[in-house]
Amino acid sequence: MQAKKRYLLLFSAGACLVLLFCFGGIQVPLSRRGPNRRDDRSLAGFHPGARWRRLPGYLQPFSPWEQDRSDDLNEHISPRQKRDTLSGLYTGKRCRMESCFDFSLCERNGFKVYVYPQQKGEKLSESYQNILSSIEGSRFYTPDPAQACLFVLSLDTLDRDQLSPQYVHNLKAKIQSLPLWNGGKNHIIFNLYSGTWPDYTEDLGFDIGLAMLAKASISTENFRPNFDVSIPLFSKDHPRTGGDRGYLKHNTIPPYRKYMLVFKGKRYLTGIGSDTRNALYHVHNSEDVVLLTTCKHGKDWQKHKDARCDKDNAEYDKYDYREMLYNSTFCLVPRGRRLGSFRFLEALQAACVPVMLSNGWELPFSEIIDWNTAAVIGDERLLLQIPSTVRSIHQDKILSLRQQTQFLWEAYFNSVEKIVLTTLEIIQDRVLLHTSRSNLMWNSLPGGLFTLPQYSTHLRDFPFYYAKLGIKPHPKFTAIIHVVTPLVSQSQPVMKLLVSVAKSQYCAQVMVLWNCDKPLPAKHRWPATSVPVIVIEGESKVISSRFLPYDTIPTDAVLSLDEDTVLSTTEVDFSFTVWQSFPDRIVGYPARSHFWDSNKERWGYTSKWTNDYSMVLTGAAIYHKYYHYLYTTYLPASLKTMVDQMSNCEDILMNFLVSSVSKLPPIKVTQKKQYKETMMGQSSRASRWADPDHFAQRQTCMNKFANWFGTMPLVHSQMRLDPVLFKDQVSILRKKYRDIERL
Repeated sequence: MQAKKRYLLLFSAGACLVLLFCFGGIQVPLSRRGPNRRDDRSLAGFHPGARWRRLPGYLQPFSPWEQDRSDDLNEHISPRQKRDTLSGLYTGKRCRMESCFDFSLCERNGFKVYVYPQQKGEKLSESYQNILSSIEGSRFYTPDPAQACLFVLSLDTLDRDQLSPQYVHNLKAKIQSLPLWNGGKNHIIFNLYSGTWPDYTEDLGFDIGLAMLAKASISTENFRPNFDVSIPLFSKDHPRTGGDRGYLKHNTIPPYRKYMLVFKGKRYLTGIGSDTRNALYHVHNSEDVVLLTTCKHGKDWQKHKDARCDKDNAEYDKYDYREMLYNSTFCLVPRGRRLGSFRFLEALQAACVPVMLSNGWELPFSEIIDWNTAAVIGDERLLLQIPSTVRSIHQDKILSLRQQTQFLWEAYFNSVEKIVLTTLEIIQDRVLLHTSRSNLMWNSLPGGLFTLPQYSTHLRDFPFYYAKLGIKPHPKFTAIIHVVTPLVSQSQPVMKLLVSVAKSQYCAQVMVLWNCDKPLPAKHRWPATSVPVIVIEGESKVISSRFLPYDTIPTDAVLSLDEDTVLSTTEVDFSFTVWQSFPDRIVGYPARSHFWDSNKERWGYTSKWTNDYSMVLTGAAIYHKYYHYLYTTYLPASLKTMVDQMSNCEDILMNFLVSSVSKLPPIKVTQKKQYKETMMGQSSRASRWADPDHFAQRQTCMNKFANWFGTMPLVHSQMRLDPVLFKDQVSILRKKYRDIERL
């Protein structure tokens, strides 16, 4: 009897479960794993047991679980928000490079970027015009859309705040009508401001489709890893090129300043972004923690002011923002209406370590930059702990953080051009993954923009990482002698020079670059040496060919020589020994300098013999061969064409390039006034330095080059390196480079 009751009870329970299942009371999950934003497979639309569907536009989620979750969420949003969501504002929310980018467009011509021609009647903001100009002036630009891998709109998408005068209306229809839009595939959209009062959402007001987003103030929730690029918020006054240097002129030990932590900015009484700034007064002490806010902004601020406004405004007016910024160890960067803030870049430039208080903000260029080495990442919910946290940071760490702010500011943020180029380089690294940069290249000097992975992916092949790797450069050099006059005599200066250089214990080989109009001389005309002598005919006979990245250069170091240079073997040995300690700089003998002519308001060039110099001419200098590659691929064709047409200034341009990369001056070795052979005829092409027009051309070059770089990269120096005991009153037998003093 008892057994029958048990069976009946079990049967009844089973029947109830079956009925519940049939009427939807129990739902069985289709997958053991729910979607996770950081799971690339789920984000790409991958679900176990589901097959890919080839749709004309985009990959839609087709999991019943997703549909149910969306329905639950939609119960709490307005009908308009539902319409916007269904219309495809987040069409490409699951996009990754693998699913929404056509790599085949980049296989034919490499990574090239096309900018749409500007449409009639369409106005561009100054900031967006600077972005487009930076792209068009870069080595990535192509005017032919058939060669392009990436496309950039000529429609201004920077400001999508409907209350802004820069807001572009009917952008959705304008974009959809573009013949190359293709649903946004292989497009990138730049944006600084999105959303408007009161919620300031990240909605751009149009369907971006499958396009990548280079956006300021983007949240980690909406950021698509390995697809979007987070960029900094910058003002309309941010320079297009060049940019100012950081304000850290020298390191102070201990690295503390007048203030420990500062902030000065608006306070929002209500709405999004008001909580954090409204609470800052709790940690303000008017001594070393100075956090100032004001309610005095907007038209109706007096109608909405609270009891603290008058006191806050009075305190706010007592302090000068710049003085606070330059005299503080840490700078608070709280969120505003949007996640990003202008305070971020201001703090970086001032060498004031940013303390981030913006929960959910995807920091600028987070894909490549390790922000833990340059900023303190705080939590808005733990505001009261911020002062004690920054006080606990050791002074060694503060010094390291401060130095890194200066590197990052100058490498990636001090101009619109660098922000744009960094964005493009990040995307190029994704496309050409096998030649992408390492984390060390991005986060240490000179930065990712100057370490081109197309040259090499090995750190040891660059002149910047020997100390970090604990290695030394190749122990020998390759000499390149630039020849422009015919070979008529065995007593010509080039013959003497070739023999002297070949005798050096550090010489691996000598390359003779024949840029003369006459045919190449026979092999037996060249002197016999203990090292190989390779004669190469110059490409197009132009002067820039001396800086081509020749495959026949087996060494790290290149000794660049003019044919009429006078150097002894001892001088060559000593200069190479010095270069081994400074492989990222130009090391040599003939020095020149630059100055600012206030009367003419232009840069000047001088060859006067002084104790100050900023250039070492490449007629007798040693540098790393990587600079040949940079000269050829990084510099624009316009500058190299100008140099070739004048047959002048190539040495100045190389100095500009190297100083721009290293941020350091060249190094002059040993006092030597005469480094040119005086017997060269004045009619010779090699003696162009004696031509009166030659000097005037070099003045012009200085200003043309400075204009392209956007700043003056040359750095003055008063350091000259001589051998130990140089000209000391001791026995000549005690000196290693004794022959130098006899010259």
